[in-house]
Amino acid sequence: MSFLDHLEDLRWHLIRATMAVLICGAGAFIFSDFIFDTIIFGPKKMSFPTYRWLCSMSQYIGIDTTFCLDEFPFRIQNRTMAGQFSAHIWTSIYAGLVIAFPYIIYQFWKFLSPGLHENERKHSRGFIIISSFLFFLGVLFGYYIVTPLSINFLGTYSVSSEISNEIDISSYISLVRSSALASGLIFELPIIIYFLTKIGLVTPHILKKYRKFALVIVLVVSAIITPPDVASQIIVAIPILVLYQVSIYISKIVVKNQLKKEKKHV
Repeated sequence: MSFLDHLEDLRWHLIRATMAVLICGAGAFIFSDFIFDTIIFGPKKMSFPTYRWLCSMSQYIGIDTTFCLDEFPFRIQNRTMAGQFSAHIWTSIYAGLVIAFPYIIYQFWKFLSPGLHENERKHSRGFIIISSFLFFLGVLFGYYIVTPLSINFLGTYSVSSEISNEIDISSYISLVRSSALASGLIFELPIIIYFLTKIGLVTPHILKKYRKFALVIVLVVSAIITPPDVASQIIVAIPILVLYQVSIYISKIVVKNQLKKEKKHV
């Protein structure tokens, strides 16, 4: 195929992926009560599972925390005429993106697979399942861990009793959305390392050599997507470090398989 043919092929894959997002987004738009009341505003309620678990742990240790409050000391409000409508539209689109992620990955794989050898395609059939699993695992981690920690810290933080927290709906939804999507993308690290190793940009030696720098980067990322307290950053950093170690192992396997192929051709 020529370069223009590849572009045409890519265009159709992007169109199919976009249509999938819009269709799933339309479904999310229809079920707005469940999306907003149960999912989006779930972490705002003290009955949320994460708060109950952290409250039980705090009581067991004997520490007084804000995880055992009756309700958060803030209200969510809308301050613009089209605020709620915009929140409905954009939340539906992002929900469609999350739901349609396996199909988006499938279209991405369909575009790349013709350039692979038959043996490579055979050993990479689980790519869609694994990448989708990691993404959804990351989204759940962001929703059940990062989001509650952030809401609990920021929602109860006060510099003066003279100030009352009236949180705009766009700010609240942005926090929930960024926490979930950022975690979902971070959990794709093993897949990214796999492809970078395949094309020779990364090796296990490089990953081990710069492990200390990776640790610093992980802590910085944890500080960005979590509230500025040490406990939250450690909770988020641990699974990312585990993913980094898994990525080293995956890189080793890729390099080992490549060396076997080279020996066979010799």
